Amino acid sequence: MDYKTQGECRMTKWMFPVVAVSAVCATWLPVALPSQPQVDIEWVRASQGRNLVQVPNDASGSRFSLDALTGSGPVDAPRVQVSWRSGDKQEWRLLAAPLSLSGSSVSSDPIDFQGQRFSTGPVSARYQFNSWRATWRYRWIDREDLVVKVGATAKIRDASIRLKSGSLEASKDDTGFVPLLHLALERPLSAQWRLEADVDALAGGPGYAVDAGVRFARDFSSGWSVHAGARYLDGGADNDEVYAFADFTSVTLGVTWRSR
Repeated sequence: MDYKTQGECRMTKWMFPVVAVSAVCATWLPVALPSQPQVDIEWVRASQGRNLVQVPNDASGSRFSLDALTGSGPVDAPRVQVSWRSGDKQEWRLLAAPLSLSGSSVSSDPIDFQGQRFSTGPVSARYQFNSWRATWRYRWIDREDLVVKVGATAKIRDASIRLKSGSLEASKDDTGFVPLLHLALERPLSAQWRLEADVDALAGGPGYAVDAGVRFARDFSSGWSVHAGARYLDGGADNDEVYAFADFTSVTLGVTWRSR
């Protein structure tokens, strides 16, 4: 399917209040949370690699490239984490990672989507994949030169795909629970620099999910640090209702506050 991209990805209007709330959390949560809290606010610049969609996933739906309608990006998104210790070895983490992009293109083929037929011509599209997670993890290795954490993540997926052409509009919303395995590590590189990495992932059944990141952090006084790195998000589902697989590659910049 051949498209000519006309629109550009853009930040949705709700991202601004999310960033504002994150700033408030960075001030308030260190006081309200239990032992050794940590607040991490990250800016993500994400580029879309592929986004294949078919709804419904049968002969009545067309399989098409949603990324050809929205464009590949990049798009900006916030990522906010709050974590704290629970005893000597256990930790908890809360994560908010909203992501959405939109655009419009000219389709050379008709698209059958969610019971509607979108004829050839201009089609606008919006893709949303918000992720809200709670993680329990255990400090499996806890040394001065290496920390390795293993655990499990409960994820709420808030996904949506919308197409519009003139007065014709259709959407597919998908909100559900996804269990994931969790792994994270920290390795000091010097007195002020360290390497950090983490992954939430699980494969099997009708789909899979991977969210992996690596970054370099530079510590300053009073528990503050800055970091830069990269993330890779990939996954999707193949069932009777929907076929949807997408991946994003991102660069990240952020700031972290750690209790001393």
